[in-house]
Amino acid sequence: MIAIVPSATLLGVDGMPVSVEVHISNGLPGFTIVGQPDSACREARDRVRAAMLSSNIEWPLKKVTVNLAPSGVRKLGAGLDLAMAVALMVASGVIDAADVDGAAFLGELGLDGSLRPIPGIVPMVDAVSSPTVVVPSSCAADAELVGRHHVRAVPNLRALVDAIKGDQPWPDPPPPRRTAFVPPPPDLADVRGQQLGRWALEVAAAGGHHLLLTGPPGSGKTMLARRLVGILPPLDDREAVESTRIHSAAGVLLPTGDLIRRPPFRAPHHGASSVSMIGGGTAWMRPGEISIATNGILFLDEMGEFPIAVLDALRQPLEEGVIRLCRARAAITLPARFLVVGAMNPCPCGEGGAPGACRCTFSMRQRYTRRLSGPLLDRFDLRVAVSRPDVTQLISGNPGESSAAVAQRVMAARELARERGVRTNAELTGAQLEHVTPMTAPATRLLEYKLRTGALSARGLDRVRRVARTLADLEGHTDALNEEHVCAALELRVDPIELQERVG
Repeated sequence: MIAIVPSATLLGVDGMPVSVEVHISNGLPGFTIVGQPDSACREARDRVRAAMLSSNIEWPLKKVTVNLAPSGVRKLGAGLDLAMAVALMVASGVIDAADVDGAAFLGELGLDGSLRPIPGIVPMVDAVSSPTVVVPSSCAADAELVGRHHVRAVPNLRALVDAIKGDQPWPDPPPPRRTAFVPPPPDLADVRGQQLGRWALEVAAAGGHHLLLTGPPGSGKTMLARRLVGILPPLDDREAVESTRIHSAAGVLLPTGDLIRRPPFRAPHHGASSVSMIGGGTAWMRPGEISIATNGILFLDEMGEFPIAVLDALRQPLEEGVIRLCRARAAITLPARFLVVGAMNPCPCGEGGAPGACRCTFSMRQRYTRRLSGPLLDRFDLRVAVSRPDVTQLISGNPGESSAAVAQRVMAARELARERGVRTNAELTGAQLEHVTPMTAPATRLLEYKLRTGALSARGLDRVRRVARTLADLEGHTDALNEEHVCAALELRVDPIELQERVG
């Protein structure tokens, strides 16, 4: 007897439809799984057997062969357990094949027959074409986010069999899980002083420009970076679906019954490995921090302490918006379109050459800044030095402008970018850049001088023009870029050695 039940597996951040085929024949009792299962998938033999016996379902004492098609794709994890059990029951005659027609099954089985949640339920449900999907009760809310299937939630294998056979009604969906209160992002009004840092933050949010903040400890770099989320616009529908799929595939907790609407904010520790940052692995090609931060912010605090190999691995994703992972058994492309905010001290001791305070020699400071390669630094449109705020501003200064007021200007600037066919000015192509950034003669001469003296590279020229366009958009200036816009863009893009001198 042969039975075929649809299911799905996870490959990167995408679901892959899988047909679970079970064949039962006479012969020496055994259970064989073929079709490139990984170790967790091969162990389904023992989980399925124990779950069926614990649920008072007869185990066939015959030769059982399970094929996971297509055989050319590696199957990962325990998410195929439920489909294997259902196909086995259909093949052995416990369940009528007509009763499971048009349904796909996803879930991990416990030894007691319970159904356990699995990571990546959103992309896997999206991958199946069956009109009905049966998932563990704890995954029902996430499965409903796809919106194209009739989702059946079951707590255990016994309840599933009784519902399929008509002995009991289908279990009611579980109540929404309780999630901790998510406070609003911190407000820019909390920042006193730091006018240059606040300005750079607004430009970064309006144009999608990568930002590097350099300054001594206590200057407010982290405080500024964590307030960037509050001035970014909420995700649109396409971005929300993409971020929700990525978070689901990575096993990150999703909001109850809704898509992710707030731009993600990821702040990995500086000890993070290359695989945890860019994604991948040996068998399970999981998304890394740069993919989870898609449509949001990747904050690299203490950027000078990250391994050099990890930082240089960011160069290609920053340029192309995707990360291509190639392994012996698979090659996948993961989304990696994010806004980088880096924060670092100007030198190992943090004082940046300040007389009487800095304990570092000039060579030590140079060696510290060289941890960020030139090509990586060139991808930061904004490089700003921040110093410790004045004591008077900290004690009795007036609150700064609120995030809500800044967010309105950011939204207006992004609307102008959308009219040009891009999300932000940082995504303007070369042809679009030539069209939307005409410059006056003084502005052209200034950039020509910077190029001839080696202060700007060809990539840096394009990035300065994009920043200048964003500055003009924030002012509502739609004519040709003038010298003031170009000077301001250059002021926000300072060489690291010069940053040390400014901080010191």
